[in-house]
Amino acid sequence: QVQLVESGGGLVQTGGSLRLSCAASRRTGSTYTMAWFRQAPGKEREFVAASSWNSGYTSYLDSVKGRFTISRDNAKNTVYLQMNSLKPEDTAVYYCAARLATSPKYDYWGQGTQVTVSS
Repeated sequence: QVQLVESGGGLVQTGGSLRLSCAASRRTGSTYTMAWFRQAPGKEREFVAASSWNSGYTSYLDSVKGRFTISRDNAKNTVYLQMNSLKPEDTAVYYCAARLATSPKYDYWGQGTQVTVSS
């Protein structure tokens, strides 16, 4: 079992930046792929970014490429999402997720953190 706790959400103006953090309850390095998802009101949850265990592979939603960066510190069991040039359409609850590298789906989820971008 892996417990995930997000932090760092808040209210920011268009063009601003936020850094989200996700702390895991156990070591995730070399075992787990970590990811961020988001869900806006009235919309389905969508994938935002993912990182392989050694950050050698990263993947992003097209609309956040060049603005968001996922990174991880395996020594701290923490994954980050640096969000720059934020837009109102980035407003959502952001969730951290983890899956075993061999698993096809994300089995572990955090409780979410609200990000609101004002225009």
